[in-house]
Amino acid sequence: MRVVVVGAGVYGAAVAAALARQGATVTVVDAGAPGAGTSGASFSWVNSRDKRPSVYHDLNVAGMAAHRRLADEVPLSGWYHGGGALTWGDGVSERVEALRESGYAAELLTRAEAVELEPGLDPDRLPGDGIGFFPDEGWVEPVRLVGHLLSRDVEVVAGDAVTGLEVGGDAVRGVRLASGTHLSADAVVNCAGPRAGEVAAMAGLALPMRNLPCVLVYTSPVAVPLARVVHAPDVHFRPEGDGRVLLHSGEIDRTEQVEGLLRDAASYYPGMRAARVESVRRGERPIPGDGLPVLGRVTGLRGYFFAVSHSGVTLCLHAGELVADEVLGKDRDDALAAFRFERFER
Repeated sequence: MRVVVVGAGVYGAAVAAALARQGATVTVVDAGAPGAGTSGASFSWVNSRDKRPSVYHDLNVAGMAAHRRLADEVPLSGWYHGGGALTWGDGVSERVEALRESGYAAELLTRAEAVELEPGLDPDRLPGDGIGFFPDEGWVEPVRLVGHLLSRDVEVVAGDAVTGLEVGGDAVRGVRLASGTHLSADAVVNCAGPRAGEVAAMAGLALPMRNLPCVLVYTSPVAVPLARVVHAPDVHFRPEGDGRVLLHSGEIDRTEQVEGLLRDAASYYPGMRAARVESVRRGERPIPGDGLPVLGRVTGLRGYFFAVSHSGVTLCLHAGELVADEVLGKDRDDALAAFRFERFER
């Protein structure tokens, strides 16, 4: 079976790898380089802490487990980092209790216990107790993950955008690229992230998207013992390698006040006072119109499939397997019924 996957981010790479493992001939096409779009500008936190409704929460929990399995299966799989995540602030105690009741790994720590996990934190900036710890959460180096997934039995066409789809009758027949290349296909999978609506329109499908900006700040190397994802009330932290720290906040997405974010970060981790901004990366979060993923087959257009959502890093391995199954003729309605494209046509 010949399959063209549009988009070489984490979703496209995961779908392609799952298809190739099952014997499909797969070509991944992207207007840029693999992992250079949204996937390369993601905080890439693997979690299901605030995912609603329950069917979406469960999908993300399965995605978390898929990351741990792959990391266990691949020696020296340096793209996945566990260690859990810390947070505190209004409503954390109630959220921890609700998550525990659902079976999600969550607990409340005292200040002393939190500082034992993250000794670089200023204890005076922490509450005395009620600090949430989520031991199964982690983060991913998405470009390294993409590189692994595309490393075997997948053809990659980079720097050549899809400009049109060929449809015959009620089925997809192939794609046209900006270079003039035509790729015949038995199936096309739309993993185009923020551009998913544009690629859907090429097939005559109206996919509403409400993409949001994402601004990430990368510090210079600093001697701070940051070991996991940390969500303070007004700044988010995670390690970035070689002593660098990746910073994010909802406020910076709106204002891009980079220096203010760095000052806020240093107020929690005093060791960051000597840090400077090394780079800023801007991305675009792909969010379907109702906020939920769009996954799997399209009724009425044979050979056309979607794998588009926010939380793509968390979901990609698990959802990629489900979508690949459907491309190869297996009905995965048990897992994907809530995420069909047709909900937007009602």
